[in-house]
Amino acid sequence: MRHSLNKVMLIGNVGREPELRYTAEGVPVVTFRMAMTETWRDRDGALREHTEWHTIVAWRELAEVVHRIVQKGARVYVEGRLRTREFEDRNGNRRREVEILADTLLLLDRRPREAQGTAAESSSAPDVPDDYSAGSALPPDDEVPF
Repeated sequence: MRHSLNKVMLIGNVGREPELRYTAEGVPVVTFRMAMTETWRDRDGALREHTEWHTIVAWRELAEVVHRIVQKGARVYVEGRLRTREFEDRNGNRRREVEILADTLLLLDRRPREAQGTAAESSSAPDVPDDYSAGSALPPDDEVPF
């Protein structure tokens, strides 16, 4: 049997406040834009940069946690998978958008422990240690997986 892998790991900054919505069935879903900026020096020594933007989507418990703790400008680690969605825009044109469906989100900002936020994990990941479950505090620095 052939297997495939669809895995994305990103570290970047949240570009706008996460937007929480509910499906017709009452399932929470949150979306936000995330920026990853790479910098380098060109041949002339001038500092150059390029920013890549991605739409992040989280569902259910993870959506509620993200909405509660993530703010615009926050530095986050997101782990998930790519998903292409097709839709019709307001002008009736067919469009395709690639999104990241988040399975894991870690808040990387330094804050006092009581205001620090949480490491968030979807309940669909059965092999995740208890330290990384939704609502738990961030792990100590020496346990962050990067």
